[in-house]
Amino acid sequence: MVQVRLQKFMAESGVGSRRKCEEYIASGLVTVNGKKVKESGVKVDPAKDKVFFLNKQININAKKYVMLNKPKDYITTKDDPKYRKTIYELLPDEYNGLHAVGRLDRQSMGLLLLTNDGELTNRVIHPTNKIIKIYRVTINNPLAEKAYERFEKGILLEGQLTLSAKCFYMDETGLTLEVHIKEGRNRQIRKMFQVLGYDVTRLKRIQIGGLKLGKLRLGSYRELSKFEIQKLEKV
Repeated sequence: MVQVRLQKFMAESGVGSRRKCEEYIASGLVTVNGKKVKESGVKVDPAKDKVFFLNKQININAKKYVMLNKPKDYITTKDDPKYRKTIYELLPDEYNGLHAVGRLDRQSMGLLLLTNDGELTNRVIHPTNKIIKIYRVTINNPLAEKAYERFEKGILLEGQLTLSAKCFYMDETGLTLEVHIKEGRNRQIRKMFQVLGYDVTRLKRIQIGGLKLGKLRLGSYRELSKFEIQKLEKV
């Protein structure tokens, strides 16, 4: 493999931006083949050289899988011209190279999967695979039986009928629901309820396929276990 500059190698490994990686190098936090490097511009061979950052080996081809419990008021992007808070502010620099697998809008919370595995991303988000995503939803008025039936039959959004979805009442008020959908259009659940005459006041994703949010605290993150990764790969 062709040699590349050390900061470029680090950036493509998901450590951080090139400028940030240059700072790490200058601070003496990087070693190449056991020797501390403090000068940017040093070239490395990704196929042969062993690069360590904070005593952890990094690799361009290393795949990472991270679960984040997204809070409200954070957007699912890396840069925002309006200077709003982004999910990457909640994550260490080593995860800057990861992308979100399906987005959550600014006001929504819950399970967000991030990875640099493009193949798995396509598998999870492609509508033909019909992977179930589960959401805990609160609406402004009790859901009527007719509206519940519309979810199963499909709702017309922007000229296209949604796939059959399911709603389950979670309390006696009819305000809190568990919604199961098999696709992930932009703001889909909010738009489905809006068509039926309801406003969503709270929305939290709790599951993607076999991957569950569980007890992960709001604003916290963790890497997936090998078992969880295997379940997603079998989808």
